[in-house]
Amino acid sequence: MTEVIEDEFENILSIQNKCTRLNLNENIYGTFAEIGAGQETVRHFFRARNPKGTIAKTLSAYDKDFSDAIYGLDPHNRYVTEFRLKSMLKYETGLIEDRISRVKHPEKLFFSYANTVATIDWAKKYKGHGWMGIRFQRKPKQEYSEIILHVQLHENSAAHQQISLGIMGVNLIYAAFYQSDNPTEIMHRLYDHLDSDKIEIDSINFNGPVFEHVDNRLMSLHLVKEGITDAVMFAEDGNNILPANALYKKNILTLRGSFRPVTNLNLDMFRTARRLFLDEETVNKDNTVIIFEMTLNNLKDEGGIDEKDFLDRADLLCASGHTVMISNFQEYYKVVEYFSQHTKSQLGLVLGVDNLQDIFNEKYYRDLSGGILEAFGKLFFKKLKVYLYPILDEETGEVINSKNLKVHPRLKELYKFFIDNHRVIDIEDYDKEALKINPRRVHEMILERDEKWEEMVPDLTANMIKEKNMFRKRKSATSEKS
Repeated sequence: MTEVIEDEFENILSIQNKCTRLNLNENIYGTFAEIGAGQETVRHFFRARNPKGTIAKTLSAYDKDFSDAIYGLDPHNRYVTEFRLKSMLKYETGLIEDRISRVKHPEKLFFSYANTVATIDWAKKYKGHGWMGIRFQRKPKQEYSEIILHVQLHENSAAHQQISLGIMGVNLIYAAFYQSDNPTEIMHRLYDHLDSDKIEIDSINFNGPVFEHVDNRLMSLHLVKEGITDAVMFAEDGNNILPANALYKKNILTLRGSFRPVTNLNLDMFRTARRLFLDEETVNKDNTVIIFEMTLNNLKDEGGIDEKDFLDRADLLCASGHTVMISNFQEYYKVVEYFSQHTKSQLGLVLGVDNLQDIFNEKYYRDLSGGILEAFGKLFFKKLKVYLYPILDEETGEVINSKNLKVHPRLKELYKFFIDNHRVIDIEDYDKEALKINPRRVHEMILERDEKWEEMVPDLTANMIKEKNMFRKRKSATSEKS
């Protein structure tokens, strides 16, 4: 058999049946390397029929010195890292290639599966997390493809976490060989016989010839859209990055928007707020990350999410060198709570006056027992400052900032408290021309082919939109036929 066909089984196979099917395939052959939690994945293959058909070698280089001797040193002297996982995968597939003759076994499909995991500690202070991945071939002698993911472990015992890891490991190997024609399906199949509240995937990347047409940013979007995780991030190269690594002990400044497209208004908000943020005494520029955030609501248009529209926005942000976060945090206090899991350093939110008005709208906090007071306690309890960008009242021409913003009389004292304590900082050196820009109108002008929109966006953005024909409405099937 030169190529593994797509799985067409009607029902979800049991874990034992998945292992049996893999073991009975005479051409699938590989190594299992599992560090940290134990050999929780490979044991399923040993318990199924014909394990010798699949298992070339299994090891657990649990001792750090022994692990370093095999796979080399991690640059940061850590073990539960993506770098360590990739080193394991590459090393093990290299050994298979060296030791198994292609002349004798021309149809073999080699793979290496690996994980490096830290389960919950005895004090239950750290819940546990880990990296797992597979490097594999779908055709003999093909360049290797990879699926690499990071998981957060939410169960309250190491034994239960190990069971969940083992199940997901089997699901991953099976999906690589029998379901990899559809990466979205893979993400669903990773949860066969698992609940997402037990083990959370917060980063996943697909690479190699099997996935040459896969955009990992769409895979990030899918994780959030399906409720697998609350937030994902990707870097300017378009690859998903682990939020915990990007945010760990960092000062974080966040600008939320639709970015459809990035306008001169967005750019001015970013530049002016960054200047104020970096002037804070507690903020070190070299230890600061700036996040451009889009929520699922930002991405929805007429009830759904258009993937091309999302990629257009992502392309523009990535081309400008920005780190992007997609989240399901509609309320700002949830964003702050999320960041506070990863850092105790200074946090900053860049808000327009209209966004601040929304924050002071009590209707958004009806699901909280403490209402708006509970939300504000969560929002401002940590080291948070709001950098407030003014808006222009189109009817009166008045510039509205924190000093003349009107809030509900019942909330005036609460509002005054945060103003007086310098938790809300007015941006004063704003661009008066940028203030006149209405981002929604810019998008409408692009659709209407009104060239004046080009004056309202950065040059790089304008050039990319024109060259790649971004944000254009797709023709209906009827119009295409006519």
